[in-house]
Amino acid sequence: MIETCRYTLPNGLRVIHNYEPSTVMVAVDVLYDTGSRDESRDLTGIAHLFEHLMFGGSVNIPDFDRELEDAGGENNAWTSNDFTNFYDVVPAQNVETVFHLESDRMLGLAFSRRALDVQRRVVIEEFKQQCLNRPYGDMMHALRAALYQPDHPYSWPVIGLTPEHIERVTDDDIHRWFYARYAPDNAVLAISGNLPCDRGRQLVEKWFGDIPARHPGVRVMPDPGFPDTDRTVTVEGPVPHPLIVIAIPMDPYGTHDYRVADCITDLLAAGRSTRLYRHLVADGDGSIIEADASIAGAEGPGFVMLNARPASADPDTLDRVEAALLGELRRLATPGDVSAHELERAFNRFESTFALSNYDALSKAQNLALAEIHGEDINDTVALQRTVTLGDIARVAGILASRPHVTLRYLPRQ
Repeated sequence: MIETCRYTLPNGLRVIHNYEPSTVMVAVDVLYDTGSRDESRDLTGIAHLFEHLMFGGSVNIPDFDRELEDAGGENNAWTSNDFTNFYDVVPAQNVETVFHLESDRMLGLAFSRRALDVQRRVVIEEFKQQCLNRPYGDMMHALRAALYQPDHPYSWPVIGLTPEHIERVTDDDIHRWFYARYAPDNAVLAISGNLPCDRGRQLVEKWFGDIPARHPGVRVMPDPGFPDTDRTVTVEGPVPHPLIVIAIPMDPYGTHDYRVADCITDLLAAGRSTRLYRHLVADGDGSIIEADASIAGAEGPGFVMLNARPASADPDTLDRVEAALLGELRRLATPGDVSAHELERAFNRFESTFALSNYDALSKAQNLALAEIHGEDINDTVALQRTVTLGDIARVAGILASRPHVTLRYLPRQ
């Protein structure tokens, strides 16, 4: 049980606080309800660029990292399709420094040309390293483009479509993005560690209470435009082995069938005792070297991924591998194919992973922030997952197996 107190400031900032006196540290997490889903197709990657710009100096603090390091703290951030997250860990006696720093950059950035130029170069270099100079680095570009309609913001990865978009970001673009999305009424502040709730509230009200609300508009995303027939995309590149990825549309986060799809991928590929490894690798015919399954979940419709590394790029082998992956999904749709013991093992694995993911103050703060922005109680997470039944597994596996899907064949360039 994770004990929390929660409240909302008049400016709309939602706060959730977990007091944990067994540690000498405090973690502070600020989760903004914005990500690459707020971009347009002609200017992608700006959400990720902004994650970097938030460290480039704010109204009253020119160097965020130095101030935090002087207080004995450390920090980092991440951007997803849906959210942008900033987190800090600091000794409890210096925690007010974090509230000062995070509130100042929520209030306003310095918007310096130098910071934009520096972070632009950093992000472009990151794009080159991750997408252009790494094997399979552009896989998600190809997969998402084939799965979603072009105007849907999930049709490109968080890092963006091309470095040229980042090169042409202007000062006006930066100002508009910040004041439309970086606001107390578009954020959750989560605290975990050795800071009593009453003292935490005093600090939150002191440093965040006078930041004005900015009333972000209602987000309306287009229809994903999933294909109505199966689609195969072939990509060739400087890769050592062929790779097959099958993407199947799935329901959004927060739905019961999202949890079922998550459980299905656990049954398929969460460890060597699960189905893809046992049936296709360990006891297979040698055509599959590795196999895995996962979900690319999102606030909007996401997708289930089945992937495998075939032993060769021979077309017949690729066909067999694709059929084998889909065959394992179809087996789950057969009533009685999954035993109660197998499902219980998946639940136990989920529960242990959940417990480990809340082991330290930083992990707990990040998970609390995500739960709060979803309007959930983190203590219900395991119980909700355990509402999945054997009938649900067969039903949703059947739905997934019958939906039109995208197959990406990533082959070594000849």
